[in-house]
Amino acid sequence: MKETPLSNCERDFLLKAIEDKKRLDGRQTYDYRKMKITFGTDYGCCFVDLGKTRVMAQVSCELVTPKESRPNEGIMFFNIELSPMASPAFEQGRQSELSVKLNRQLERCLRNSKCIDTESLCVVSGVKVWQIRVDVHMLNHDGNLMDAASIAAITALCHFRRPDVGIQGEEVTVYSPEERDPIPLSIYHMPISVSFSFFQQGTYLLVDPCEREERVMDGLLMIAMNKHREICSIQSSGGIMLLKEQVMRCSKIASVKVSEITELISKALENDKKARKEGGRCGFAESLPQERITALKMDETSVEMTDVTERATDIVQKAEAPTQTVPSPVVPVPGVGQVGQGLQNTWGLEEEEEEEDDEDEESEDMDSGEEQEEKVTTMEEEQKSREGDVVEISDSEEEEVVILHPEKPDKAPKNTGTRSHQKGAAASKQRQKK
Repeated sequence: MKETPLSNCERDFLLKAIEDKKRLDGRQTYDYRKMKITFGTDYGCCFVDLGKTRVMAQVSCELVTPKESRPNEGIMFFNIELSPMASPAFEQGRQSELSVKLNRQLERCLRNSKCIDTESLCVVSGVKVWQIRVDVHMLNHDGNLMDAASIAAITALCHFRRPDVGIQGEEVTVYSPEERDPIPLSIYHMPISVSFSFFQQGTYLLVDPCEREERVMDGLLMIAMNKHREICSIQSSGGIMLLKEQVMRCSKIASVKVSEITELISKALENDKKARKEGGRCGFAESLPQERITALKMDETSVEMTDVTERATDIVQKAEAPTQTVPSPVVPVPGVGQVGQGLQNTWGLEEEEEEEDDEDEESEDMDSGEEQEEKVTTMEEEQKSREGDVVEISDSEEEEVVILHPEKPDKAPKNTGTRSHQKGAAASKQRQKK
């Protein structure tokens, strides 16, 4: 992912502010940002915060076979990783030009300056030597990565302890920290890189440029120097022509900054050694309660907690006592429950069940009343049919209606009906006569 380019308005604003000797964060021309050095739980782990730029350096070691050209010297290896966590412009698993440039500059600053005694890393000449590996991880990018990486690397090397070794004939025994105390590396001096950015073709100069200032600068000059004012390496990039006076001026500024940073590193190492000796919290365990793990933490205001208990007791005494009686719960809608507060738990379903039971009883009463009425009406109809004179029987298939009269002992029967009924009666009389 490419970085978002600066607009013309931002570029003009930055250049105009630099011309007026003003910077975005309120610093002066030759001021460094606030620097903080912390250590991890293990030896050789160092965190450096340079403003919002955050870098972690980790040192490790292992026994390897030495080079044939230098069988009595140990091996130094440096690696700088630019992860997308530091900036969206960095790609994962792919070395960019910036990472290669930073790696070469770090090797030139620390390895070629002979700041570490590599001969002390030899265990058995031509057979076993210590390989010291320095991994530098960029956690957050806000400009001037080279200075933060060099400070973190040299501080981690000073803080590192390698395990002790015992030799018996051809056998090499590596002792654990519990068996023997680890041995620190022998370091002659501490080279530290100081970056200078130039604007308007070298007219204006700034120390420790931030990320936005790096975008509008015309050239960059990096000077690695120790506190003895010995220049370990120097590199210029950007294609601008610098005068001799400008380089000498930058070297004088760098000597002052390097002495201040070296003193800060020595104080940080001293404090960490004292804390580990006393058995107090150090490194990662110390940073947990103080929330110093994240790169961009918020500043918190301190709150006085001395008389909190007294104030709490006064408030409780002055407060009115709560009522002992608790009002009964009111369920406005069926299905809404009441749980806790010293009351009986209910889910608002009892009223529904009672209503359903009442409805069932009413429906049963209605059904029983209707059944009784139906029985009474059927009995009355039967009585009427018995007392009635005429019974009608209908046959839908023949579409004929037959009306029968009940027989009466006193009176002769009267035959009234259709023609077919009369014919049937006459035929029966003739058969009786025969």
